Amino acid sequence: MADNKMKSVEMEDGQSTDIVSENIERMKNIFPDAFAEGGVNFDTLRQLLGDAKVLDEGEEKYGLNWHGKKKARQIALTPSTGTLLPCPEESVDWDTTKNLFIEGDNLEVLKLLQKSYANKVKMIYIDPPYNTGKEFVYPDNYQENLDTYLRYTGQLDDEGMKFSSNTESSGRQHTNWINMIYPRLKVARNLLSQDGVIFISIDDNEQANLREVCDEIFGAENFIANIIWQKKFSRSNDAEYFSTMHDHILCYAKSSSTDQGWVLNLLPRGEEVPSGYGNLDNDERGLWTSVVLSTKSGTEKLKYEITTPSGRVCIPPDGRFWGVSENKFQELVRDNRIWFGKNCEGIPRLKTFLSEVQSGLRPNTIWLHRDVGHNQEGRQEVKALFEGKGYFDGPKPVRLIDTMLKITSDKKSFVVLDFFAGSGTTAHAVMKQNAEDNGNRRFISIQLPEPLDEKSDAAKAGYETIADISKGRIGRAGIKIKEDHPESGCDLGFKVFKLSNSNITVWNPDRANIEESLLSHEEHLIEGRTEQDVLYELLLKRGVDLSVPIESREVSGKNFYSIGYGVLFACLDKSITSEQVENIAQGIIDWYTELAPSSETHVFFRDSAFRDDVSKTNMAAILGQNGITHVRSL
Repeated sequence: MADNKMKSVEMEDGQSTDIVSENIERMKNIFPDAFAEGGVNFDTLRQLLGDAKVLDEGEEKYGLNWHGKKKARQIALTPSTGTLLPCPEESVDWDTTKNLFIEGDNLEVLKLLQKSYANKVKMIYIDPPYNTGKEFVYPDNYQENLDTYLRYTGQLDDEGMKFSSNTESSGRQHTNWINMIYPRLKVARNLLSQDGVIFISIDDNEQANLREVCDEIFGAENFIANIIWQKKFSRSNDAEYFSTMHDHILCYAKSSSTDQGWVLNLLPRGEEVPSGYGNLDNDERGLWTSVVLSTKSGTEKLKYEITTPSGRVCIPPDGRFWGVSENKFQELVRDNRIWFGKNCEGIPRLKTFLSEVQSGLRPNTIWLHRDVGHNQEGRQEVKALFEGKGYFDGPKPVRLIDTMLKITSDKKSFVVLDFFAGSGTTAHAVMKQNAEDNGNRRFISIQLPEPLDEKSDAAKAGYETIADISKGRIGRAGIKIKEDHPESGCDLGFKVFKLSNSNITVWNPDRANIEESLLSHEEHLIEGRTEQDVLYELLLKRGVDLSVPIESREVSGKNFYSIGYGVLFACLDKSITSEQVENIAQGIIDWYTELAPSSETHVFFRDSAFRDDVSKTNMAAILGQNGITHVRSL
């Protein structure tokens, strides 16, 4: 009997019943407030059980708190030690385009863009991982955050840095996701212009947490809308409970101030006629509607009699007044702006013409798939560019981003940033919209070069990373747009940059052999980097737009560069003799005078190029005497 009883409590897989788990499940049903992310909050449990000792109101604060919040803030504030290496061979129209595609950890890249693009981005759209338990998650090491990316991309040996999917078994799935998104949004906010706006796609799983994160970073007063996007058009009948048909798009302004904040543009009307408009009297001014002529307040002068064309005498209703004076009313009658009804005997109403009111439509907070597209449409757009291959699951449709562009600003030049570029829909939408309205919008797309599954169709087609597919999509989209709009001269190219460590070596002496350390650090630039690599790091460090023109000119046999029409000059030659100093300085002065830059000019040389301090001092002195006082060596 005893043996039979022992066997009866065993599970079919050979394990006994987990009594602790059963108890936890029972407690969850009774005290759900005490459980979060797979664990028990014993202080909360004690409080729920009536223990007054845990009620310390001084520690209770409104807002989102999670494990790692202080560290997430520190990560956002830690400067990057990296740079962006130019890749002209992977770019389209390198010499002329102002669009950027950057490969790398978006947190590091956002930090690197701070000087060049602070307060210059008009619109941000991101489609971050939805935290379904399958998306790729990588740790941010705030002490060596660039190393996180370098290890991931194989540029450094992996020493315990573990990359994996964000599975629910970790017990901290929400915390991990918030720790990922928080510092990125914190840094991205600095890039938004004062009248800028951000749109963030998210699903129900993290919508509530994201809303609180955004309230903290952007300010709850700058919340604009939670837009519901109908991403599907057919029911999923195999859903466990409800068939999910929508995603959320959270919209926040950098500032909602009416004086200098974001101003929403109206959507074009198209063929839609607002309810209540018609043209019952065939007025040549077009569609109109009518509104009551009386008001709640006024003076006795506004209580005059009005005789309709049919002879009926009308006075304002009890307690009301006519909205215009008698003379003004007669002017409106002569201008056919008063409607007396079909039989000309109704109470007079004021005609309001559609052509004289707002020229567009104020967007709704529900975006239907028929108006802005759906996931299947997005997938078909990608397949059309890749000979029938989809390559991406659920890419956003171009019409969705196009709607955001239309309500964000007019077609003038402004920067659109997407730091979870994915399939490249944002860049595609920007180019397409520019081609349609002759606009000058620019895009900056940032994408982690996440490796593809070797068995995937994209890998078999020769693509190695998601960033590779994204670049391919943008390039193919540009070709298609040019075919569809041959008359358009809009920018359909993009410069490619890749995140890497700085071109300038960090002073890290061997204290046991200082002499050897000094000798090895005589050359400050990393061997193997090109002059172009160094030039673009100068742009980043000096806060210059990465799309500015770079011109070259030979001065005394040395190659010189002018960046941004004379904002920066640079000579990275490895040798400048004392005999060459005067001629080189005069060449720079002549070029500087010719360009006449509006801001202060900085000139850079390779430090090791000067064989002695006298040559370096003389160069700075000659340039300083001619108004160029900012001379630096690398």
